[in-house]
Amino acid sequence: MAEEPKFTLSVADGNVQDVESRHPEAEAAPDPRRVVEFTTPRAKLIEEAHRAIHMDLADYPRARAAYEALRGDPEALAHWDMANYITMRKLGYNDHGRVHAFITGAASMAITELLLEAGVRPDLMESGVGDADDVFLAVILGTMLHDIGNQIHRVGHEGHGVTLALPILDRIMGPIYPDPFKRTKVRAFILGAIDSHDLNPPPLTLEGGITAVADGTDITKGRGRKAFALGSVDIHSISALAVDQVVIERGRGKPVLISVTMNNSGGIFQVEEVLAPKVIRTPMSRYVELRATTRPEGDEQILSRVRLDGDHFVMDLEDGERVVAKVQDSRQRIAEAVVENLGLGTEQR
Repeated sequence: MAEEPKFTLSVADGNVQDVESRHPEAEAAPDPRRVVEFTTPRAKLIEEAHRAIHMDLADYPRARAAYEALRGDPEALAHWDMANYITMRKLGYNDHGRVHAFITGAASMAITELLLEAGVRPDLMESGVGDADDVFLAVILGTMLHDIGNQIHRVGHEGHGVTLALPILDRIMGPIYPDPFKRTKVRAFILGAIDSHDLNPPPLTLEGGITAVADGTDITKGRGRKAFALGSVDIHSISALAVDQVVIERGRGKPVLISVTMNNSGGIFQVEEVLAPKVIRTPMSRYVELRATTRPEGDEQILSRVRLDGDHFVMDLEDGERVVAKVQDSRQRIAEAVVENLGLGTEQR
């Protein structure tokens, strides 16, 4: 019998699908799926993501306490709302606010759980700073706060986010970590994840990689529809409308498999521009399989399946031909151009 996915973000139809989860202590829970339906009302969607996160953190008291404190923190709530105002109302971008925080938080918990189940030791454990409970705490706080810097400006939002997150983290982590020595070390992993989630610079820790990849999984049409409705008609909003579903599950050759289902081939832009670079350019590249397929009943198809192989896409076209193409990472090209124009060598310190 095939194993059920760990986490599913689905917008294939308009029916509300509840989040379901299985935990060792849970009663009568035969199905381990967590399904989030993006066409639900905002409050319902946040509640579904909350239920998934709460289930994942049932065995991790420090992480659960930190999450509960964060989700009701008035400063964090204001940060999410203002980040969304700037990105959506002023820039015409997709959602970067409260819903995005909860959805990516749920995705990051599923990814973290899969890695730990496979015996992978994130940097927080490998360094001797903490245990699995501390890893979950660092990942959920880093992921849910990663975009708050957008309220100041999109440019430099990573660094702005670090500054804005500091008082929230200190307030939440103080009672959990009475020892300031350990608290400061755990906090470093959170700040690193916030600063590197958009690959500018790329993350150095596995915790930062989890945050970046979880951020990259929020590419469905549920996120793009609002921007489209507000008049942002560009390749980002159009391609987001082509993505129906993202599933996070145990991989065959690697601990994590991320499967993207598109209703037409235009969704490949989201996979190539948003998700694939966050797999390739982070420590998660060793642990994640990425695949994308198109629904047979969608628009006229150009390709049927795409999988990531290193830094190349292997594409199966509808006519049976197979094409191999390097992932076009625009962020990487921009960074390289800046370095070249400044005359900086890669060996310079």
